[in-house]
Order: sequence, then structure tokens, then C-alpha cells
Amino acid sequence: MSEDVWAARDTTPDDIDAALRAMLRQRHAEDRTLAPARVLNLVVIVDREWKGEIANRLERVGRYHASRTILCAVEEGRDTLDAVATLNYDGAAGGEIHPMHENVEVDFGVEQLSRIDTVVDPVLVAELPTVVWSPHGHDQAVETLLPRVDVILVDSDDKEESVGLDRAAHLLESVYVVDLAWLRTTPWRERLAASFDPAPRLAALDRLDQVSVRHRPSSAASAALLTGWLASRLHWTIQPLAPQNGSGWTGTAARPGDDEQIDLRLVPFDQEAPGLAGVTVGWRPGCSLSLDRSPGGLLAHECSSSGSERSWRVLGASRGEGGILGEGVRQALLRDPTYGPALATARTLCGGGC
Repeated sequence: MSEDVWAARDTTPDDIDAALRAMLRQRHAEDRTLAPARVLNLVVIVDREWKGEIANRLERVGRYHASRTILCAVEEGRDTLDAVATLNYDGAAGGEIHPMHENVEVDFGVEQLSRIDTVVDPVLVAELPTVVWSPHGHDQAVETLLPRVDVILVDSDDKEESVGLDRAAHLLESVYVVDLAWLRTTPWRERLAASFDPAPRLAALDRLDQVSVRHRPSSAASAALLTGWLASRLHWTIQPLAPQNGSGWTGTAARPGDDEQIDLRLVPFDQEAPGLAGVTVGWRPGCSLSLDRSPGGLLAHECSSSGSERSWRVLGASRGEGGILGEGVRQALLRDPTYGPALATARTLCGGGC
């Protein structure tokens, strides 16, 4: 991988845009197999002291790099705008077209956050979908950019659970939301759905009587979203969960036309990785299926009504935390109709502050 670099102090957004255009023209003139990638803009708003960490996370998104990434670093006391623009490309032989990706790092002051649109807008590639990710808050800046963006990338696990879910719901009224907390539940949702897909097992969904989700203490939003997904897809009626003396949250749900209650539990579990640790669903008479995080995938354990048990490993089920951000960028180009209903149900579950 090669790169061209331009840098300037006390510059302007128009100068940054002009520098990018000049680098693209020059590089394409020298090698006609190179063409600018034109799929997605990504705007990232970070605190200056954490810029390196976020830049490292962006480098690990793999093949899901945005066409143009604009990293806006906010610094106290700064009143000028400094910038570095980088053009990355791989001019491998063979005559095939190779994309060029552009990365821009802009350092500016806190006072400029209210006018961040004037900084970002001239540097965006016109007519491309634009995604905004602000991992360190700066909600005012996000609100300022809303008229210019198509997708907001959030992580409900990063905040107090009800606050994070409420914030996602507020943003969903204006733009499409990609929630990293939701993406952490993807392997679990896929495996649960696949487990009940065969016709003999499908009928068991109408006999579910318990759902228990084990999660990292800081990832209750992911647990609530998984439970909300299951409840919304099966049209359950739910109530806010209640705390259990620091050992989790419990509640009940009811299915349409059935007086029997379904027990719901969110249980904190000590683990290093964000997200879920395990899920157990049970159904009458005396059956259960558990999925638990383990090296290389998920460990599945099933108990039948006859008392027999079997276990197996679902290989490669998890993308790992390193792949979550890349998947978030990819999802910005897609639309998931199940997130909105799951989010609404999760907010009801967390009405008591889970």
C-alpha cells in the first residue's frame, strides 16, 4: 500500500478539498489503473486526546473502509484549523482498476463544534451517502450535521443503557441508525433463528416460557436489544423489567391469546469482551437451548423433554469486537427493518432503568 500526503496549519476546508482533488488528479494521471473509491463518506468526531485510538480502530475495519474518511479532532483552547490529507492506494500490476481511499484528519477547537457543518461540508464527496460517528458524545455537533447526513453510527452500550437507547430512538426519527450494540447481537440472533427454522422446531416458538440473556455488565443495551428483537418478532406484550438486588433484571412477557407468562431475565456476566456472554431459551415441556460464548464460536447445549442432552460448537459464529466497526460501516449501505421494532421494545424493557 502506498500513500500521498498533504498537510497544512491554519488552513481552510476549501484548501483541504483542493489538495485532495490535486492529489487525485496527479495520481490518476501517473497511473490510469487508479481511480477514486466512490461509495461512502464517513465523518468521525473525536476528542483530540483519543484521536490515535480511534484512528487505529478505523484502520482495522478491513475491506469496509469508507471512500473518504474525515476524522474531526476537537481540542480545548484551539482557534485554528490544522489538517492532514492522505491518499491511499495499491498500484498492483495487472491492468485492473484499483481504488484510492482518502483520509482527512482535521484538528479544530471546541468553539467550532457549533459550526462543524462549515468545516465538513466542503470536504465531503458530493452525492455519496454520508455516515457520522461520534464515539465521545458531542451531540450538538451531530445535531448540526443531521441535515447533511444519511446514517448515524452509535453504540448504545457506550452509555447508560436507557440513555443510549433513547438517544438512538431520537436519531432514528431523522436518519437511519446503525447501532454497534445491535450488531453485537447478530451472531446470537442468526443462530437462534436458525435453531427454530426447521418445521418440527418452529412450533416450539409458541411454547417458549423463558428467555435468559447473559451479558457484560456494561452491555445491558445489547441484552435488551436481543430480548426486544425476540419479543417484537413474536408479538409479545412486555412490561418494564425490575431490578433484582444487583443480580440482573427480571420481568415477564405474554404472547397473543395465551395467558401463560414468559419469564425474561437479563443477567450480568463478568467477561472482557463487550456484548453478550450467553442466551438460554426454554419451552414446554421441559426443553431448553443455550448458546454460550467460547473460543472459536458459540457452544450450544440442548436439553429435550425426555431428559437427554447434547452439546456442539458453532464455529466462527462471532465476528469479534475488532470486526464490529467494519460491519457497522457496511451496514450503513443496507437497511435492517427489524432494528426499529427491537429498539422500541428494548426501551420499554428498560423503562425501569436496566
